[in-house]
Amino acid sequence: MISGFLHHDKVGEAYRLFVKMPKRDKFSWTLMITCFIRKGELEKARELFDLFSHKGDAAFWNAMIGGYAKKGKVVEAKRLFDEMPVRNVVSWNLMLSCYTRNGEMRLGMEFFKGMAIRDVVSWNLMVDGFIEVGDLTSAWEFFEKIPYPNVVSWVTMLSGLAKRGNISEARRLFDQMPSKNVVSWNAMIGAYVKDYQIEEAARLFREMPKRDPVSWTTMIDGYVHVGQLDKARKLLDQMPYKNIAAQTAMLSGYIKNKRMDEACQVFNETAARDIVCWNTMIAGYAHMGRMDKALNLFKEMENKDLVTWNTMIIGYAQTGEMDKAVKIFEEMKTRNVVSWNSLITGFLQNGLSLDALNSFKLMANEGYIPDHSSFACGLSACANLAALQVGKLMHNMVLKSGYVNDLFVGNALITMYAKCGRVLYAQLIFKDLEKVDVISWNSLITGYALNGHGKEAIQLFYRMVLKGVLPDHVTFIGVLSGCSHIGLVDQGLKLFKNMTEFYFIEPLVEHYACIVDMLGRAGMICEAFEVVKGLKVRENAGIWGALLAACKTHGNLKLAKIAAKKLMEYEPHKTSNFVLLSNMQAEAGSWDEVENMRLLMKETEAEKLPGCSWIEVRNRLHCFLSNMPMQPETEEVYSRLKVLTSQIRNLDWISDLTL
Repeated sequence: MISGFLHHDKVGEAYRLFVKMPKRDKFSWTLMITCFIRKGELEKARELFDLFSHKGDAAFWNAMIGGYAKKGKVVEAKRLFDEMPVRNVVSWNLMLSCYTRNGEMRLGMEFFKGMAIRDVVSWNLMVDGFIEVGDLTSAWEFFEKIPYPNVVSWVTMLSGLAKRGNISEARRLFDQMPSKNVVSWNAMIGAYVKDYQIEEAARLFREMPKRDPVSWTTMIDGYVHVGQLDKARKLLDQMPYKNIAAQTAMLSGYIKNKRMDEACQVFNETAARDIVCWNTMIAGYAHMGRMDKALNLFKEMENKDLVTWNTMIIGYAQTGEMDKAVKIFEEMKTRNVVSWNSLITGFLQNGLSLDALNSFKLMANEGYIPDHSSFACGLSACANLAALQVGKLMHNMVLKSGYVNDLFVGNALITMYAKCGRVLYAQLIFKDLEKVDVISWNSLITGYALNGHGKEAIQLFYRMVLKGVLPDHVTFIGVLSGCSHIGLVDQGLKLFKNMTEFYFIEPLVEHYACIVDMLGRAGMICEAFEVVKGLKVRENAGIWGALLAACKTHGNLKLAKIAAKKLMEYEPHKTSNFVLLSNMQAEAGSWDEVENMRLLMKETEAEKLPGCSWIEVRNRLHCFLSNMPMQPETEEVYSRLKVLTSQIRNLDWISDLTL
């Protein structure tokens, strides 16, 4: 019964039965210790070990040493090994594996030399240990010295060579094998598959004298990885006894290639679905934005794990349904950091930065330790809200948590300080990073541009190029924006030309918007309009918005009407475009057109978005919406404002009397 509970991972029930046993033998004790070890509860396993008085059997000691080895507790394992009254070859090999599994090859070598008993397993452990630490030379030396190598010896060395990319040497070794079993064939096929040599893998597969489910699954997975889905499906259909691994590989291939109907067919054909199969299918629907299908499977699934729940949160976040994402999150009985990160990222992606920050705070309050992804999202939210004080607090948390040199977090810090107007801090973060990538350079270049330091943005761009870092689309958006802010038209146009002709980057509409904005700010409205007319990409609201703003600045009503008309097509419910044109018409004295614009606003049902502002007080963000219902805190704010307004008026009245 205890063995049955162990098999089904029911440790609590196994232990309760063990306690109730009227008489226990060494097998009962060993089994219960093994049960705790497999569950990772070494302390409880050691308690039982110490309670058992008859410790003469080596198997009893071996179970405990094996547990320490799996957990990397080398010192504890060696201490126990030294206390053993009697050791067998398994004991010696378990202690050796403790060294080799944990990369302690120097100690492993010393222990190997002093071993009283050795067998082929001992040699294989040394070969495998050297392979794992990347020392193929020592591994090969040991392999050649094995007195009587077995199939495991050959396969271990073969897999090691293949893992390090030495496929030709692995094949040479395979051909030299005195006898090959199905594991050997599978190892060589797997090596070819990982190296994307699918035809070689297929040739070897056809030559196999005998195949097992691993052979079939490896080949199906190989065809999937190189995108040959029809061949993978044909092989799956030929497979004598289909297993869940092969079907899930096929399922994953169809999903990656957005062939959801065929994926659904494979899913329906899978009789014994495991949790990975369910999660793969749900993730496929979520990735495609078909959350209705994902939800149906989610409801149908009996045994959900954290991956299932997190996938649903991510799926709803990607489709902009944050209310449903929050509902799923709240229904979770247990959560992990990934669950919180999925929610925070969802808020961030949907422009709900304040909710993202509040979720970050709740996460910390509930005792979850933020990881690099949590910090990056939290800092991005601070950047969007220009919440400098909260950002600084988060920076302190980053320093304490040890993520200060994480590139993901470092880039988020640069952006946060830049968007909060602290370019010097952003520059210091950039300089302190141990390693920078193109995103780091882009973050600082964009930061300079945002804060009106166009010359510095351009200088940093040239420094980046001299360092050998290839600029991308984002780099040029940042540097062109910098040129626009300080009126460097010639420089901007030269950079735009270099982007297309030297770096072969196809311009996006955002690049054209920068050019239009740059020309517009310089008063070159007609040239800006020509750029818009000659667009090679599909225009958007941003580019017409840049032209309209330029027309407003330089009083070009004729082109403003054209730009506003286009903007109304893209943003029919945005009132600011109507208001801007209406103001220009009023300034020109065209009151009939002002009235027509007012009527057009009514017809299109354009509504003014509620004004939103926020303020940081004592490291806390307070958000105010113009249409926010009166809350006790809001009433107090308005009451204080009335008092302050009254006092200001009194001061003005006293000042007038004095004069």
